[in-house]
Amino acid sequence: MSDQNENQGGKPDPQRTAGGGIPMGAPFGIPIVVSPTWFLIAAFITYYFGRDINNEAFGNWRYLIAFGFAVLLYLSVLLHELAHSVVAKSFGLPVRRIVIYFLGGVSEIEKEPDTPRREFAVAVAGPALSFALGGIFFGVWKLMDHPTSSLLFNALQYLVTALWVSNMVVGIFNMLPGLPLDGGRVLRSAVWAISRNPLTGTVAAAWTGRVLAVGVLIYAMVTTPNATSGEGLYTLVWAAFIASFIFIGASQSLTVARLRERIPTLHARSLTRRAIPVTADLPLAEALRRAAAVGARSLLVVDHDGRPTAIVHEAAVAATPIERHPWVQVGTLSRALRPGLTLTADLNGEALLQALRATPAPEYLVTEPDGAIFGVLAAADVEHAFLGR
Repeated sequence: MSDQNENQGGKPDPQRTAGGGIPMGAPFGIPIVVSPTWFLIAAFITYYFGRDINNEAFGNWRYLIAFGFAVLLYLSVLLHELAHSVVAKSFGLPVRRIVIYFLGGVSEIEKEPDTPRREFAVAVAGPALSFALGGIFFGVWKLMDHPTSSLLFNALQYLVTALWVSNMVVGIFNMLPGLPLDGGRVLRSAVWAISRNPLTGTVAAAWTGRVLAVGVLIYAMVTTPNATSGEGLYTLVWAAFIASFIFIGASQSLTVARLRERIPTLHARSLTRRAIPVTADLPLAEALRRAAAVGARSLLVVDHDGRPTAIVHEAAVAATPIERHPWVQVGTLSRALRPGLTLTADLNGEALLQALRATPAPEYLVTEPDGAIFGVLAAADVEHAFLGR
């Protein structure tokens, strides 16, 4: 659930953090966004929970009560995710935003905790708050547990009952020991601490998540007495939906972890292409001939003093018909060097990826620490190395 894009500015970008959702403020400096899909589940809760309220005295007001429950439930989910994010920020982990959507909520934490203890703390913060909320609402429910003829009191009693039960369910469900659930992250932290290898922890928690997903589906099939009835089919569809969510999430967590294992192997020096300097008025055909003669794969535009000013864009060269190569000047196919497009050859791993994310571009000039030209780094080469292609 982590998004590895990092905001380089000091303040959240409203357009970036909204991402098509509805901004709802930024407590603790963490932008909150509500996805339009939330309205679907809110309508579902309003209809089905409203229909199940047995107190006929409420009349159609029961649907308003059910809608109130939908809002309060997702406020509880928001607090659950906010607990994750606040703890993550206390460890210096950047949090892009929290998104409230169809399945609940997700905290987009942009970096993984660097120790098992921090992983455990971030993971348990959400369920701990859900259990705390469940306990608080249970205490309020016990205080309210006496008969009354007041419709308003009965409505509040229903909401409090639904909230303590739902918060307990959210806490228990999230503590199931399999990724992508919080319990899976707790399991990951434990295996990581024992094995001293975060990937080992992720593999164990991801496979546990896959087994858990299959178990949820089998349990629903075995315990549903009449799968062909409307209620039985409804139960199986939701079980399949939840099982799919867990299985896919576990698989994605495993994929991301394996990709992250490759980050330390990324070295700008080894991925940089040899480049030859050319002037902007040189015909493309001649520039490519010179590059082929020395085995270079990139062209670097320099001024008359030999200072680099632009990089010839590989995609633009590929899009130029061969018959036009003698008549096209390389300067027309180049991108001017701007701040952020010059990297040092000593950049490695996460630092290299952060530099590329800070200034997205297809190619970068790579220099030695003393400023001497080393070559051109293509973003596509980094991507291929990262993905193992």
